[in-house]
Amino acid sequence: MAPRVNSIAASEWTGEGADVVIIGGGIIGCSTALFLAERGISTVLLEKAEIACEQSSRNWGWCRTQGRDVREIPLILESMRLWQQLDAQLGGKMGFKVCGTLNVFTNNHAVDGGHRWLEQARDYEVDCRMLSSAEVGRLVPGHQGKWREALYAPTDGRAEPSLATPAIAERAMQAGARIYTHTSVRGIELSGGRVSGVVLDHGRLACSQVVVAGGAWSSALLRPLGIRLPQLAVTESTLRTEAFDGGPDISIKGGGFSIRKRLDGGYTVGFGSTMMAEIVADSFRFLPDFLGLMREEWRSIRLRVGRRSAESFLSPRQFNRPQANKVLDPAPIRSDLAKAWRNLQTTFPGFRNARIAEQWAGMIDVTPDGVPVISRVDAVPGLMVSTGYSGHGFGLGPGAGRLTADLVANDNPIVDPHPFSISRFRCG
Repeated sequence: MAPRVNSIAASEWTGEGADVVIIGGGIIGCSTALFLAERGISTVLLEKAEIACEQSSRNWGWCRTQGRDVREIPLILESMRLWQQLDAQLGGKMGFKVCGTLNVFTNNHAVDGGHRWLEQARDYEVDCRMLSSAEVGRLVPGHQGKWREALYAPTDGRAEPSLATPAIAERAMQAGARIYTHTSVRGIELSGGRVSGVVLDHGRLACSQVVVAGGAWSSALLRPLGIRLPQLAVTESTLRTEAFDGGPDISIKGGGFSIRKRLDGGYTVGFGSTMMAEIVADSFRFLPDFLGLMREEWRSIRLRVGRRSAESFLSPRQFNRPQANKVLDPAPIRSDLAKAWRNLQTTFPGFRNARIAEQWAGMIDVTPDGVPVISRVDAVPGLMVSTGYSGHGFGLGPGAGRLTADLVANDNPIVDPHPFSISRFRCG
């Protein structure tokens, strides 16, 4: 989905060491590489396939402040500043635009939740407010949705997932980072209990620090080191339309669909009401950690047994271990997308003239509290984790990369990292 980055191929491997090795070429890993390289720190990023080949190019493209866990708000505010700064520096290559976001509510329970969130967020001076049904009608004229109220953030934005991460990666290489694609990590090497390198399919790379930014692969990468990271993967499906005139410019979620205008004139559409989770061995290993989330979100989580289920039990040592050119590419759940498409056309009848161009799905790495881990691992000096973004990572990407780089470089962090510490989970 994303354009190829002019990276270094595995066949050109030199074996030269680095101060820091980053595992994972999504938006978090590439942003971290950029901010480390700009400090003059020798940095190598390793990606088992192509840059942004998984969720970093498959998400909705929202850059939102509203509706987040309050622990994420300081980070997203910094990230929004960096989105504008980086997009200007890159000549608009990330496709960032301030468009506003609207989370619409169709029942009293949802309305109450919106008001509660807004009250919690007031201390952070977020540019967000509740709108009445009449105010929503003036903001989005012609909609046919039965919307009682909505949470509106006028300075939220959008960007192009397929363009943003490759643009950041190119910038990182210009700053001095080395990025190797089609290069998988077999393990993290320790000497005297601290990080000393990474083992690859075709050799070894010496380093003093490793950043695990592998998305849904991260927990399996950490397990051989005795690090327990409770993390599961869920499938979310998305479609895009061909170019279409007459739809809203603002990004909207609620009423059984989500929508975001694209740079190419089409729209990215999601369902946003359910997530599919395959039952795997980790589902049982981490069940106590996720019981609270399952009780809270049981209406929106569907479980199934599939191909990954069998793999996790039959080949536990290989399951979710990165392999060269292996990409998590789940089939879209077409029934969910059909519901979203019908709901969108009911709300905006003009979309009956739009045509679907493509449908896809991605694997979202989820933590038990839905908040990422951006943290040193005290038990293993030199090890850093930046993962578990739980479907919120694209908008957080630049800010999260900056925070990760701050911690690696032992600089003053851009925001307080304590809420993202891995120690909030049982890690031993």
